[in-house]
Amino acid sequence: MQNVIIFGASGHGSVVLDCLEKEGKYNVIGFVDSFKEKGSRISGYQVLGSEIDLPYLISRFNIIGGLVAIGDNWTRKLIVDRISKVVPDFNFINTIHPKAVLGKDILLGCGNVFMPGAIVNANSIIHDFCIINTNSSLGHDGIMDSYSSLAPSVCTGGSLKLGRFSAISLGVNIINGIEIGQHSVIGAGSLVVDHFGDNIVAYGSPARIIRKRAVGEPYLSTPKKQQFFKLDSFDEFKSNLSI
Repeated sequence: MQNVIIFGASGHGSVVLDCLEKEGKYNVIGFVDSFKEKGSRISGYQVLGSEIDLPYLISRFNIIGGLVAIGDNWTRKLIVDRISKVVPDFNFINTIHPKAVLGKDILLGCGNVFMPGAIVNANSIIHDFCIINTNSSLGHDGIMDSYSSLAPSVCTGGSLKLGRFSAISLGVNIINGIEIGQHSVIGAGSLVVDHFGDNIVAYGSPARIIRKRAVGEPYLSTPKKQQFFKLDSFDEFKSNLSI
């Protein structure tokens, strides 16, 4: 099997690792994470370094590609940009858990993760770096633009159009034919029966716009996400390899 790495050694990284192991197409070498100590172990795998170490790691371990295992959509984009700056032709793979179900005539981009129980129905299009999380379903003819995500137990009707960087939170139900713009978040447990535009937070049953939302504003609000949101540049993250 070809060797790959996972970017992000958090809880989401462990779930992505499980998908890759169960899928059985690739051999996972370890994690890359700027916030974890090099040499520490996560789920039995070593943290190999940070993104800036990629040229060395690719050569040392014969790595053919990898996955960015970051749950927050905007932070995932920052990491992808960081990787592409260090290694412009890096190969971002997909992973599909064997208990995920993908229907007929689906088009997939790169860097996507399909968790256990995920269902993508016929004629759907999923662009790049999307997450279809545990037991979530995308109805027929759905479109997920790049860096968008469905949280666990989301259920969408047919012909959903979900914009770039937008996130549908835990347990949301969406009726047929809904369009949701870019950088928007639908709160957990909501029922969506109307269209929503860009840069909003909406929730409720039925869901209503609660407020505007800034580009990149964390919605999975952990200290790491807050730190990324405040960064002007990744240049402060240096190599921690002693070579």
